[in-house]
Amino acid sequence: MRSRENSGTTRMNKYKSKINRVGSQCGIDPALIAAIISRESRAGNILHNGWGDHNNGWGLMQVDIRYHQKEGDWDSEEHLRQATGILVNFIKKIQTKFPSWSREQQLKGGIAAYNTGDGKVLSYENVDQNTTGKDYSNDVVARAKWYKRNGF
Repeated sequence: MRSRENSGTTRMNKYKSKINRVGSQCGIDPALIAAIISRESRAGNILHNGWGDHNNGWGLMQVDIRYHQKEGDWDSEEHLRQATGILVNFIKKIQTKFPSWSREQQLKGGIAAYNTGDGKVLSYENVDQNTTGKDYSNDVVARAKWYKRNGF
């Protein structure tokens, strides 16, 4: 019997080449993309025909279709590029909103904004107060570190 982490890695490995290409194109560490995929959809394991979040989230990275048009198939490179572009945009918004934050703090704020929107990121001390589970950016960063250590 495989551990949960190993089965998650096996599922994630199906997308590794796409993740690496998109990470390179968008200037985002592939481990961070894998971490968001893990948090949002368990590498697709909890999706139903590509949909999650009561049919509001599309694809591996759960693009919210209430705010964005879906692009590509749920597990496509096109979808990953769109969602990573949304992440990059939120990181830039947080950099503008909080110019005195360190790069690491701005990245964490951008990750929180990916989940909740930049308007709900109010301070670094409470960066996750409005995120799902009130731990989104902390969890994604921890997952990214794990994926980095495990080949992403």
